[in-house]
Amino acid sequence: MLSRAFKNILFASALRSALFISLAILTFLIGSIVFEGIQALSPNFLFSQALDFGAAGGIRYQLIGSLILIIFAAIFVLPFALGTALYRSEYVKSEAVGRRIDIAIFSLNGIPSITYGLFGLIVFVNILGMGVSWLIGSIILAMMILPTVTVSTYQAMRAIPNIYRENALALGLTRSEMVRKVILPQSWHGLVTGLLIGLARAIGETAPIMFVATAFSGVTWPQSIFEPVSTLPTHILALAQQATNPDALRNAWGASLTLIILVMLLSGLAFIARRKLEPYRPT
Repeated sequence: MLSRAFKNILFASALRSALFISLAILTFLIGSIVFEGIQALSPNFLFSQALDFGAAGGIRYQLIGSLILIIFAAIFVLPFALGTALYRSEYVKSEAVGRRIDIAIFSLNGIPSITYGLFGLIVFVNILGMGVSWLIGSIILAMMILPTVTVSTYQAMRAIPNIYRENALALGLTRSEMVRKVILPQSWHGLVTGLLIGLARAIGETAPIMFVATAFSGVTWPQSIFEPVSTLPTHILALAQQATNPDALRNAWGASLTLIILVMLLSGLAFIARRKLEPYRPT
């Protein structure tokens, strides 16, 4: 029989090994992208137009297209995520109804991203005939990150002590006034954090938008909401198919590093927002 102390040492060693392996894999991936991508990254690369199917030139319009998609995805998702979180937190009193809402939200979060793309293709492009456009891509990305933003906002609302609600109602505030003056200011950090984390995921997605929002080459600044854009993930995919061309491969590494920087920037802003915006909670 193994002693309890030996079991504890064995368990702690297994945890340290898992942590070390995870960090080693992450370091190797990030290090490889930085080492290869830094050779292509320059102001000219970031702000010049792609040429020769991406093998020459830069990523100006791919960068603009990615930013357009996530900015409008954020605009579309905010009211729905906030409304769902408020309804779940402040208006649903039945535990059975609350569980069903939770199951629906978590089920949405578990749907593969390619399924969202196929849904957009069938509904918006084929049935409604709206064509391939960045507007549809933003809607699909908003649908995809809706569970993330909703859950983060809801958890922030449920973390507010009930005494705050009781005091607000005792002072004569209506429920809507309590929501505006107590709940929203105290849970703002959850909404911002969830939104930034969701956008960090959305900006790197390829499958949900490649059927409904993007073109692999030949597009610049969209002239209307019904035109496609080019994005960093689809641009990287197109360049990866030219792997025998060293210029295309170099640009693919540069675009990958740019995308990683954007993801890390959004994730870092989410961490900062949570620390700076979270209200003080007395113990």
